[in-house]
Formats: sequence, structure tokens, C-alpha cells
Amino acid sequence: MSIEEIGCCGAYCGTCKVKKENLCHGCKIGYASSTRDISKVKCKMKVCCLEKQYNSCADCGKYVSCNIIQGFFEKKGYKYKKYKEALDFIKANGYKKFMTIADEWKMQYGKYD
Repeated sequence: MSIEEIGCCGAYCGTCKVKKENLCHGCKIGYASSTRDISKVKCKMKVCCLEKQYNSCADCGKYVSCNIIQGFFEKKGYKYKKYKEALDFIKANGYKKFMTIADEWKMQYGKYD
């Protein structure tokens, strides 16, 4: 389990089925070590988060007013609400508590018991 496995948007790559099947590298893995090139990233949220060296968008002081992340959360689909829930949880409780809970999930989001 690594904080690098938390996506900028709040998805938890550590339990993501697609990543486990090696069909995805994860949101942030490889950029800090330069094995992946940030100039090729199309996701504005990821570029912003990585350039500011945040662990996720939860670290940003403009999180609530940011058009990029809030626009992402407005997309249709259950997962976007769950990703917002994850970042809100991180802001309120910290990464350590989040990872303890998230490591038990079966996919990139889950419940907070």
C-alpha cells in the first residue's frame, strides 16, 4: 500500500481490478521517477496535481472552487460521487486512515465503515 496509489481524483489504484490486471499503470505511478512523461498526460487534473506535487486534489486549497475537479465530479456515473467521497474523507481524516479503509476494498472505491 502506497500513497502513490491514490489517484488525484480520489480513486484508489491499490485495489483497482484494471491495475491488478496490468491494463493500467495507475494515475500517478512513474511520474516522480520520470519513467512516465508528464508532457504526454491529457488529464488536466493529473497535470495540475502532479505539477504542484500534491498527493491528491484533497491537498489543494482551491479544491472546493476548482473547476477542473468539480467538473469531474459533475460527470454522470456512480464512481464520480465515490471519488468525491474519497477526497472529502481524506480532507477530514487524512491519508493514513483512508488507506487503512481503502485497502480492504475490491475495486477503486468502496464504503467507509
